[in-house]
Amino acid sequence: MSEPISALPGARHDGLARIEEAGLQGMITLRGDLATKPVKAAVAAATGGKTPGLRGVAAGKTGTALWMSPDELLLLCPYDEVAQRLEKVTAALGDAHALAVDVSDARAMFSVSGPAAREVLAKLCPVDLSPQAFAPGVVRRSRMAQVPAAIWMPDAQGFRVICFRSVARYAFDLLGAAAQPGSAVGVY
Repeated sequence: MSEPISALPGARHDGLARIEEAGLQGMITLRGDLATKPVKAAVAAATGGKTPGLRGVAAGKTGTALWMSPDELLLLCPYDEVAQRLEKVTAALGDAHALAVDVSDARAMFSVSGPAAREVLAKLCPVDLSPQAFAPGVVRRSRMAQVPAAIWMPDAQGFRVICFRSVARYAFDLLGAAAQPGSAVGVY
């Protein structure tokens, strides 16, 4: 059996913002009626926290839940714990009409940090990234140029971006180009 590796191990770019490939990240897609007790129990089993509301992020004791759509969450946990967490999610769901799938190896995650991180992402995404509209606790699914992506702030210092692993190099290069010194627009 081969050892798992992230999409772009150690990739890093320093410019207006620091862009880094975040390494291996456990990710479980959970689809179902987010208002039901079984789905809420599954989120608690996987993250030790609550189900987030519309465009919300809920950090629990053992993981994080990201709102992806009215019937979809992305549950984040350590990569080496995904199988164990998926078992807990499945048990909590019981016979509820829901779906839980390990998507860890199908996605790539990047960190975008620094004083111009908002500006770098704003060049690529049609999202209001002003501090009044976008702060920790908010997640948005959008396009980053032509790449579908999810964006959120785990803290006030930076952003996380998730995209499909198949476009990881392209996404990293887009972020790097938007972070080139001398390309500041000065919006934020």
